[in-house]
Amino acid sequence: MKQTWTKNRDNKAELMKKIAGYQKGKFIATKDIAKVLEELLLPGTKVALEGNNQKQADFLSRSLAALNPEKVSGLHMIMSSVSRAEHLDIFEKKLAKKLDFSYSGAQSVRMAQMIKDGLVQVGDLHTYLELYGRLFIDLTPNVALVAADKADKNGNLYTGFNTEETPTIVEATAFKDGIVICQVNEIVDELPRVDIPASWVDVIVPADRPYQLEPLFTRDPQNITEIQILMAMLAIRGIYEKHHVESLNHGIGFNTAAIELLLPTYGQKLGLKGKIAKHWALNPHPTLIPAIESGWVKSIHSFGGEVGMEKYIAARPDIFFVGADGSMRSNRALSQIAGQYAVDLFIGSTLQIDQQGNSSTVTNGRLSGFGGAPNMGSNPSGRRHTTKAWLDLCNSSSELARGKKLVVQMVETYGTNKKPTFVSKLDALEVQKEAGLKTAPVMIYSEDTTHIVTEEGVAYLYKTTSESEKEQAISAIAGVTPAGLKSDIKKLKDLQKRGIVALPEDLGVKRGQAKRSLLAAQSIDDLVDWSGGLYQPPARFRNWS
Repeated sequence: MKQTWTKNRDNKAELMKKIAGYQKGKFIATKDIAKVLEELLLPGTKVALEGNNQKQADFLSRSLAALNPEKVSGLHMIMSSVSRAEHLDIFEKKLAKKLDFSYSGAQSVRMAQMIKDGLVQVGDLHTYLELYGRLFIDLTPNVALVAADKADKNGNLYTGFNTEETPTIVEATAFKDGIVICQVNEIVDELPRVDIPASWVDVIVPADRPYQLEPLFTRDPQNITEIQILMAMLAIRGIYEKHHVESLNHGIGFNTAAIELLLPTYGQKLGLKGKIAKHWALNPHPTLIPAIESGWVKSIHSFGGEVGMEKYIAARPDIFFVGADGSMRSNRALSQIAGQYAVDLFIGSTLQIDQQGNSSTVTNGRLSGFGGAPNMGSNPSGRRHTTKAWLDLCNSSSELARGKKLVVQMVETYGTNKKPTFVSKLDALEVQKEAGLKTAPVMIYSEDTTHIVTEEGVAYLYKTTSESEKEQAISAIAGVTPAGLKSDIKKLKDLQKRGIVALPEDLGVKRGQAKRSLLAAQSIDDLVDWSGGLYQPPARFRNWS
């Protein structure tokens, strides 16, 4: 029998014939989306549903969740972020059975329960880059459901400020004879620029309302505490200055927001301008505005956008990656690559750290995943370019010695839930058993963690020479947690002498100076002033008094 090499293409053609009656060119009416999905979604169909941290194909996800399970069932969902209620409604209604994902955030508690109840079968819990990579290997979507700002009458797409993961999902689907369905906010005669060509897209549907955008990276300076300011001072002196960190990625916590707001004040006083924190892989954090305006920042490439920062970014093309149309071009996959390979430092937070330095945001009753943190919070062995910071962590005299990326966990010894951050055993090990995962959902492994910062000091884990010494270093900065109470004063003095642990006094940081007055901006209104009125914060962050 003669080999057929066009099965995928032939199957797509047959499916597209079924919806031909609903289409005018590539376009369908908003009201017809359910009928089109019912024709295209067969049992076992691999469906990539765009649901970023911020940009959501929410019209398509709501439409999918409203389908009749007697007509659609057994779907295999592929999602970077399970962040909306209907994302799990799809499984509760038994429209879908299997899920490959990266992060579940606000849905983490419900996710854990549904896995326990057998409603969600997890394929694997991925990092973002890992999931994107598998789209081109063994998780290639049959159908992609994505979102764009605008389409022109030919079907070209403009993704605008929040390009995010749209091009990656579309390319993986379109070039393997899958079907690409895109919701758009509006149809126009001419686009500001073409982000995705019409030939990559099969179905375009006007959404019932503009897609949802979440200001995930906005932190109000008035909520930054003095403990977080102290930790930021320790990080600047004990890590950024010490290791000459010029390129970096920040997490989304208040502690890293404090670092950003201390650069124009505390950093300026230390004479560090032009020496540290110049090149960033980072969403457009509003708390970085004072540092940008003060001339600290040279460039920022972003994973996605941030609500309210559009006009500010358009006015700062020397800093951000901005098109001729004036809007930023973000790209989640490319920024993840930059965060993994091109920056010298990743600094973020976590919920638990064990005594060996392994950490995770997965705790009992919460299967949140970890998004891109393991990509950026790892030491990529493929790196070959050298910088001062990278070489500064070289601990070997071998002729083949190489440097190491700085991977920093910045945590308070007790979390907001009043539970100790430092534990003898990660909850992730128990969650592994409950969820039937083949490996424990560890976010950052001990072997990659180079530094830990708490309100007690800095542990330079990359300098330790044994597991027991690493445990001692962690205990020394773990405060009055059970792990911290194991610290021995004689061992602490030895660790300080050898530069493995630095307390505030070792770094010349005075606890009494950690005051809110040190922040370059005290409120969202101050950030607006710094931006010259260009930053337009979402309503819930505005001071209406």
